[in-house]
Amino acid sequence: MLFVIIAVDAHDSIEKRPLYREEHLKRLERLNDEGKLLMAGPFTDTSGSLIIIDAPSLEEAKEFARTDPFYLNGVYASVDVKPFKKVLP
Repeated sequence: MLFVIIAVDAHDSIEKRPLYREEHLKRLERLNDEGKLLMAGPFTDTSGSLIIIDAPSLEEAKEFARTDPFYLNGVYASVDVKPFKKVLP
């Protein structure tokens, strides 16, 4: 099942982001290596990030989002996880 993770940055995320970026990216790279990462990246207006993953359940997708280094260390103020149905392409 596919899930969209919408992460909203904290007000001080610009200062915190570089501190946890490597750990955050390594985690996403592992997911990508497993074929479970469809896309990930920050919004260009610096308001947050979008991550689309393949996970067995909503609860596991939420757990992935809640254990992200950016969320655990306050780069993300919040994360919202929603089931997603890919139609195109």
